[in-house]
Amino acid sequence: MSLQSFDSIFIFRRIKLTMLHTTLLHPEILKCCAQAGHHSKILIADGNYPAASKIGPRAQLVSLQLMPGIPTVAQVLKAILSEVPIDVINTMGIEPTDEYASAGDPPVWNEFRQILKDAGSTRQLEPIVKWDFYDAVESGDHVLTIQTADQALWANLLLSVGVRTPA
Repeated sequence: MSLQSFDSIFIFRRIKLTMLHTTLLHPEILKCCAQAGHHSKILIADGNYPAASKIGPRAQLVSLQLMPGIPTVAQVLKAILSEVPIDVINTMGIEPTDEYASAGDPPVWNEFRQILKDAGSTRQLEPIVKWDFYDAVESGDHVLTIQTADQALWANLLLSVGVRTPA
């Protein structure tokens, strides 16, 4: 057998053995999630979030904005929940005096609650007031920001990674 044939077989086997069977496919996001530990923070940011300036000192920024509204924070949340255990889900809380505040929770929060329920999670959304939310994101525990093109107001989620328990 020639060396070239051996290389081709090796490459084929390597690809066959490593082909992903997961919902989450983005290589950079997968890498960051794999390297995250308990209490690491993952921000799924909406299209209005200042991701370039409000980021942790060692966090990676993955920009997924394809076009306005695609993808949404909800779509990314589903993908992350399929692969990573989450202990805490913080939303960017709304001060009543904020010019974009509305009566009650933003409609997108109900969508997040349904996604959590569908994923079998018992976790609740825990709001953090906007300026404290920014401070939480800028912590040393922040490992990843996924910037979406979501146009929903108050759609930012700060996830705290949980632990993988023995099967």
